[in-house]
Amino acid sequence: SGEWPSNGEVDIMEYYKDSILANFAFAAQKRYNAIWDVNKVSIDSLGGKKWADQFHVWTLLWDENQMQIFVDDLLLNSIDLNKTINKSDGKNPFRQPHYLLLNLAMGGNRGGKLDNTDLPSMYFIDYVRIYQK
Repeated sequence: SGEWPSNGEVDIMEYYKDSILANFAFAAQKRYNAIWDVNKVSIDSLGGKKWADQFHVWTLLWDENQMQIFVDDLLLNSIDLNKTINKSDGKNPFRQPHYLLLNLAMGGNRGGKLDNTDLPSMYFIDYVRIYQK
């Protein structure tokens, strides 16, 4: 509950100019400003175009102590939940229920320039599984 970023944000897969990002965000002191914990991995380091053309398994493990983001069992980022306290209100946004949002945003400052040769394009999601202990 609450407004962004005091309600927390977890990006298990975000594409950014030939890289993927694994991000966690929570509130800074100033309204609408986030404290980001980011790890950026180049697509080339994962295998380049061949890797980008294959299906992959993305995983978020979230327990009372930490969150970890993986792709194909490779740890991309982790965060200690004892350190994710909002500077604005002193609450921990990751100690409350969250919802899942699947989004395809194209172009812009972060996605890079689009032209007609990029379209049409496909975005495949084979499955989403959620487990809870």
